[in-house]
Amino acid sequence: MSSTASELETLNDLLKKFRFAMVTTRAEDGALHAHPLTVQEKESDGDLWFIVGTHASAVEHVRRDPKVGLSFSSDSTWLSLAGEAEVVDDLAKLKDLWSTSVEAWFPDGPESPGVTLLKVSTLTGEYWGSAGGRLATAIALVTSKVTGDRPRGGEKQTFDLTD
Repeated sequence: MSSTASELETLNDLLKKFRFAMVTTRAEDGALHAHPLTVQEKESDGDLWFIVGTHASAVEHVRRDPKVGLSFSSDSTWLSLAGEAEVVDDLAKLKDLWSTSVEAWFPDGPESPGVTLLKVSTLTGEYWGSAGGRLATAIALVTSKVTGDRPRGGEKQTFDLTD
């Protein structure tokens, strides 16, 4: 297996743990803005799909500057991705990704003129994992405080999908 295939496998395993992402975009003045979005689909090549409002600031930002950052967090795993986003107006894909939970935000359905897709192609990333989760982390911090030793780091890996 090539390193890219291995990295994709790692990424896909990690993405199964997360439903929500903070997608960071750059505004016209250069300021960074993070947007909480629900991941609607995770493709095996690292692409992620989101349903967004056509007038959302994220859409405006991506149309001007496609570079985005994504962050994910759980009790024991943290994932940071960098990629390029694009606004995709594809009604068939939108219908395919549509669910009743999306209707809470867009009650007029996928045919509404106020809804579109945001596709992020993952280029690079890194993750950190803490074996044992929250309890193990708490024990390591208490042990560190008592012994004066720094807590041992957890698992860390970077990946590059730009081939």
